[in-house]
Amino acid sequence: MTGGEAIILGKTGRNFAAGMSGGIAYVLDLDRSKCNPAMVEFSPITHHEEQAKLKDRLAKHVLYTGSEQGKQLLETWDASLGRFTKVIPGDYRRMLENIEKAKSLGKEYEDALMWAFEESFKSTSKQETSATTDAD
Repeated sequence: MTGGEAIILGKTGRNFAAGMSGGIAYVLDLDRSKCNPAMVEFSPITHHEEQAKLKDRLAKHVLYTGSEQGKQLLETWDASLGRFTKVIPGDYRRMLENIEKAKSLGKEYEDALMWAFEESFKSTSKQETSATTDAD
C-alpha cells in the first residue's frame, strides 16, 4: 500500500504491512503476529474526526453492499470501535503531521507539501546521523 485508506473487516494474511510505505489501514481484530512491523506503527483510533470518518465509511459500505457484519459493527459502534487498529507507516505519519503543521503556519497546499518533505528529510537525516554515531 502506497497511499489511500483501507478498512479491513476480514483476516489479514501473514506478513501484513510488509513494504507499506504510505496510506492508512483500519483493521478489525488485527492479529499482530501476522504483521510485519518494520515500517509501520499500530494505534487505536482516538481522534473524534477519524472515528467519525471510519463510521461514515463503514455505513456507506453497509448501504452499498448490505454487509451484515458492517450492520452489526454499526449497531454496537462504541464497542466495535475499540476492535479496530490503525496501521500507518511511521514516515507517512510524520509527513502528514508536517503538512498539518505547515498549514497551521499559513502555507498554501503546494508550499505545505514542500515544507513537510523538507522537515521529514531533516528528521530522517538526523536519525541516520545518530545511528551512525551510535554505531561508532
